[in-house]
Amino acid sequence: MNLPTWVLAVTAALLLLSMVLASVRIVRGPHAADRVVALDMLSLLGVAAAGLAALVAQSPAFVDIALGVALIGFLATVAFAAFIERGSIREEDTP
Repeated sequence: MNLPTWVLAVTAALLLLSMVLASVRIVRGPHAADRVVALDMLSLLGVAAAGLAALVAQSPAFVDIALGVALIGFLATVAFAAFIERGSIREEDTP
């Protein structure tokens, strides 16, 4: 599939912007659940970046990387959700 170069560049820029915004949400919070959702979004953006790399490099090896990142992101989200449910990660007090 031959996409124009500008489409790939715009897609990469939007992925980078989304990753920065998700990272800001991980740092700022304000709650543990917000951080978990942002981490899940960041892993999904990593999958999208690996898919974009597969298109740019025209190499199917990046699809395997995307699958691995997706599985790890899913397991991390489930683990964090279990920690929050058990109360191992405490919610900050809201004013």
